[in-house]
Amino acid sequence: MNRGYFITGTDTGIGKTWITAGLLRAGAQRGWRTVGLKPVASGCARVEGQLRNEDALLLMEHASEPLAYEQVNPCALELPVSPHLAAEAQGRAIDIGRLAAHCHAVGARADVCLVEGVGGWLAPLGPDHTVADLALALDLPVILVVGIRLGCLNHALLSQRAIRESGAAMAGWVANVVDAENLLTDGVIATLAERLDAPCLGTVPCLDTLDAGRIAAHLDTGALWKS
Repeated sequence: MNRGYFITGTDTGIGKTWITAGLLRAGAQRGWRTVGLKPVASGCARVEGQLRNEDALLLMEHASEPLAYEQVNPCALELPVSPHLAAEAQGRAIDIGRLAAHCHAVGARADVCLVEGVGGWLAPLGPDHTVADLALALDLPVILVVGIRLGCLNHALLSQRAIRESGAAMAGWVANVVDAENLLTDGVIATLAERLDAPCLGTVPCLDTLDAGRIAAHLDTGALWKS
């Protein structure tokens, strides 16, 4: 892949997938061929006997290059729990090496490949490995999505420390306002800008309707798409 990034977040449910969709849209607006991958997803629903994840489907919708579902989400897990528990319940193991090889093979057909993690940076994927190990196997710079809500300062700073200590490169972070009633949001984001040592790629307000185009308009991705 020519340009690839691994998208992680400060927690689950903080808008990683919609930010990834916005980044895909921003890349496509520059004329790039884009794909979005969700190699591991738990909480999949059965649709005509096949496991399908709404996050993976959203990435398929907003990527410019058409892919089969199994190419986007090769490890689909049914239970809406931590991936290592969901995999254990299905009697399968999550193979980091195979997933990394799969993502590189699929991503090679695009100019931009965005790989979205599951949960946060240290979410377990098995007895001895976490999301961090998948990101390291992929060898992609990391974009951290910070869900702006009470407690996000601690979560963001701890996440950055863990990313740095793992040896991964941090390309930037996105402030995604997920709580419209959060107090002093501007001050929170200013504090993050002072203390996170990677560029802020944009601040996405709490939107009444989620839309990849509207999200893309709030992202400053010029540096990401440079050759």
